[in-house]
Amino acid sequence: MDWSLRACGRHGHVTYAPDEEALRSRLRAETALGEAWRCLRCGDFTVGPPRGAGPAGAAPVVLRGRALRDAAVLRLIAVFRWAKVVLLIAGAYGVWRFRAHHDAVRRAFDQDLPLVQPLAHKLGWNLDQSGVVHTLRTALTARTTTLTWIFLALLALAALLLTEGIGLWLLRRWGEYFSVIVTSVFIPVEIYEISEKVSPFRIVILVINIAAVLYIALSKRLFGLRGGRAAYESERHEASLLEVEQAGLTMARRDHGPTRPTGHP
Repeated sequence: MDWSLRACGRHGHVTYAPDEEALRSRLRAETALGEAWRCLRCGDFTVGPPRGAGPAGAAPVVLRGRALRDAAVLRLIAVFRWAKVVLLIAGAYGVWRFRAHHDAVRRAFDQDLPLVQPLAHKLGWNLDQSGVVHTLRTALTARTTTLTWIFLALLALAALLLTEGIGLWLLRRWGEYFSVIVTSVFIPVEIYEISEKVSPFRIVILVINIAAVLYIALSKRLFGLRGGRAAYESERHEASLLEVEQAGLTMARRDHGPTRPTGHP
């Protein structure tokens, strides 16, 4: 898949007219339909006036090729994080509502459980050893203060994941660091949960989170990996079409030497 063409098809071409005449001539062409400018993203010429103009140093740094693919992956991770935020907020709301009617729910549970015992016995379900019933009893015997702390913890975790998702969606460097740190902190917890009870869902979530940490840390060269920030910035600018053209212009001048002014011997 050509990510550059795909992005131009969705968002349009990105053309720019630099003030520097030599560089400007490398990005501009005359056609039967009028002037055409080279797209800084996909590299194709598109007929019409440029979308921007000014010094070459002020030109936008446009994501191209692999950088666009990385951006799509980061935003997919952001959506995954926001889905978890929705679940956490729903859980926090449920805990808050349960907290408000804690005593009433506990009394109803204690009164109604014996009524279910005969039916459960016929079905071969031992309620006294049921993990579901044990979990419900543990929750119902929790103090109101404990439930309040659980409510606040769920909201805090939702805020962390929301912040992480925003940073990744906006493709910010701090968002990438934030994502790797936050996700790495919870990986030991997920491993412990799997050691307590193995389930396909928990294993899939653990694999996704480990893959996300490795992908972001390595592809974005975080924490000094693969050359660190300097190598990342160099790679990002090497992918810029405008800077490629500038490098080509510099090399051409170096090979042919400076142009001698007319009228001099």
